[in-house]
Amino acid sequence: MQAATMDPGEEPPSMLWGLDPIFSAFARLYVRDILQMTESTQVPGIYFYNLHPIYKVDVLGTVVYKRERDDFFCYGVDDGTGVINCLCWKSDLLKEERDPTKSGGKHSDGAQGGFNLVSELEKLRQAQRSRCRLEIGELLRVRGAVKTSRQQREIMASTYYKVNDPVMAVQIAWMMEVPQLYRQCYDKPLQLQPDATGDSDVSTVSKATNIIRDFFKQKSVTRFRPYDVQDLLQPLMCSQPQTAPADQEPVAGPSACRQLRQLLKEALQILEDEGTVYRKVKSQDEVYHMRRKVATSYISCLQSGSATAST
Repeated sequence: MQAATMDPGEEPPSMLWGLDPIFSAFARLYVRDILQMTESTQVPGIYFYNLHPIYKVDVLGTVVYKRERDDFFCYGVDDGTGVINCLCWKSDLLKEERDPTKSGGKHSDGAQGGFNLVSELEKLRQAQRSRCRLEIGELLRVRGAVKTSRQQREIMASTYYKVNDPVMAVQIAWMMEVPQLYRQCYDKPLQLQPDATGDSDVSTVSKATNIIRDFFKQKSVTRFRPYDVQDLLQPLMCSQPQTAPADQEPVAGPSACRQLRQLLKEALQILEDEGTVYRKVKSQDEVYHMRRKVATSYISCLQSGSATAST
C-alpha cells in the first residue's frame, strides 16, 4: 500500500478531478502515504496518491507529542506507519476558560435549590474541553486539509476529538476498514479518460436502448418478447474490445451469450423504468407491451415519414 511514483506529465487535468469521488471525501490514508504523496504542479495544496487527487484526510492515531499555544494545539499523531503534525485550532470554549474558584460559589448556592442551569452548562463545557484537550498517549481522530509548512507535511484540522477506546474496539474496526478502502479505492489507479471501461459499459447500454427504440419506430410493434430483439444487439457485442491476451484466442460461448442477455436485460429495464414498455404479468413468458401513447406516436411518425417520402 504505497503510492506509485508519478511524473508531472501524468498528472490528470484539474477540470477532471471532480470526477473522482475520493476528491470530495476525507481519505482514510496511512500517515506514511500522506507524507509521501506527490503535490500537484497545477494547484498547490492538492496531492496525488495513485493519480487520485486528495486534499483532505481522516486520521486516527496516538498522540506522541503536544505543544499548546494561545490559539491552537499542535499534536503529533502516530498511526503505526508514521507521525504527522496536526494543527488543531482552539474553540471559543477553550479560549474563554474561567477561573474555577469564581464559578464554584455559584454552583454551590444553586445546588441547594435543585436543578442549576448554570452548573449543568459548566459541566457540558468541561466535557467539551476534555474532548479537545489531549495528553500524550491518548487516542485522537483528526479530519482536515493537508498542508505543507516549512517543508513539512501537516494536517490543518477542521474536526478533532479524543476517542475513548478502553477495549480497542474503535482501533480494531479502523484497522479492518482501512485495508479494504485501499484495495477497493485507493490502490486502483483512476481512469479519467473518456474511453474508460466504465464509460464504455454505460455507452453500450445506451446504444442498445437506442437500437431497440429505433426498431419500435420502424416496425409497428405493440408487444414483443426479448428474443425478438436480442439479435439486434449482436453487433454491439462484436464491437466491444477484447480483453484477452494477444496469444489467446477469444472464446465465444456461454459467456458471450450471457453478456448479450445481460445487456438486453439492462436495456429493457431502462425502457420499462421510463415507461416505454411494460409487462402485464410477471411470468416466464416475458411478454412486453408497448404503452398505447408511445405506440400511437411511433405509428404516426412512421405514417408522416412515409407521406413525406411519397410527396
